[in-house]
Amino acid sequence: MLKIKEIMDLLPHRYPFILVDRILELEEGVRVVGIKNVTINEAFFQGHYPDHPVMPGVLIVEAMAQVSGFMLLDKHKSSRQLPYFTGIDKVKFRKPVVPGDQLRIESEMLKLRRNIAKVYCRALVDGEIVAEGELMFTVVEEAIV
Repeated sequence: MLKIKEIMDLLPHRYPFILVDRILELEEGVRVVGIKNVTINEAFFQGHYPDHPVMPGVLIVEAMAQVSGFMLLDKHKSSRQLPYFTGIDKVKFRKPVVPGDQLRIESEMLKLRRNIAKVYCRALVDGEIVAEGELMFTVVEEAIV
């Protein structure tokens, strides 16, 4: 299990754009399970929508991408790796995500060739799928400055 400090050591995202609170399970190159706690104090709820707060679908997909990125990172490399989101396919939104929900994000590797990957990912709330689809990535090495 990875907690927020370890997550921030691996992912380049920072507040308000880090959308992963915990990694529960990780098999590098195979599968990953992560958590995003959705709270009313998220900045996007101020405008989406003030009288009926709903997590934007694009941010659900971004949370799915951030969790999926952990399957692609080699924690043992000395250089910093960045998973770049390169595509989305067959994404469907099944139910709204609202404050108080906990997104359980499950991702499985479909294809991996060198630094290119395709994953199937789904987000669940209380065991029900709220979003699912295929995401594509490329992993690049960031130069250490």
